[in-house]
Amino acid sequence: MQDAALLETRALSKKFGGLVAVEDVSLRVAQGEIHALIGPNGAGKTTMLNLLTRIVEPSAGAVKFDGRDMLRCKPHEVIGQGVSRIFQHMELFPQLPAIDNVLVGAYSMGRTGFVQALLANKAARAERRELLERAQRALDYVGLGALAGQLAGTLTGGQGRLLGLARAIVSAPRLLLLDELVAGLNSQEREAAGRLVRRLRDEQGITVLVIEHDMRFIMGIADRITVLDFGRKISEGTPAEVSCDPSVIEAYLGKGRYTHA
Repeated sequence: MQDAALLETRALSKKFGGLVAVEDVSLRVAQGEIHALIGPNGAGKTTMLNLLTRIVEPSAGAVKFDGRDMLRCKPHEVIGQGVSRIFQHMELFPQLPAIDNVLVGAYSMGRTGFVQALLANKAARAERRELLERAQRALDYVGLGALAGQLAGTLTGGQGRLLGLARAIVSAPRLLLLDELVAGLNSQEREAAGRLVRRLRDEQGITVLVIEHDMRFIMGIADRITVLDFGRKISEGTPAEVSCDPSVIEAYLGKGRYTHA
């Protein structure tokens, strides 16, 4: 019996004029799973995440999150449904301290209104203290707790990506979408990031859908892998199954066979 699906797409498609970016893709991400979405450049991976987070409208198909129709949500409502995302380009605020960058994500959980926040009434002050505590805990979790007051623009590339991760998890998402989390990181940083992603799944119960070009990273953390090529799904299975699939070897891995031993 299959585990319950937290995220499911059915025949999802997106056309930009005459260009078919995603074609008839059905995807099923189980609760508590680390699921990877891979493929060569231009395969439609980022477009898939944009469809899931309502940044672009699908041409056809359906998206269900925990049984709810996500296509009824506006983009700003997605995080309130329990979905958070890290973009390939982190879009941090370099002139703000690290903790204020995390607070951007935390404010999605706020209850007081904008006018109350401006007036800094008792409820708004109490909520800000609560959100600051959450932001600090998120920084501690990714290993940046001691850098809470440091300007984001002075962080290293690896620290900046961890800061983006802290901002994404502060809202306590049920589903985390990762777009190129380890791009530009060295081997030690990639290994540490892999351990952190697994901790988020094992300790926080966060389901993860990850896009990544680093095959060794993917093979080391993914429970299941879906492979796209020219916008279509060409393979799906465990890392061992996908790495042996001739269509994947031809489309993505080249003529040489990848092993993850």
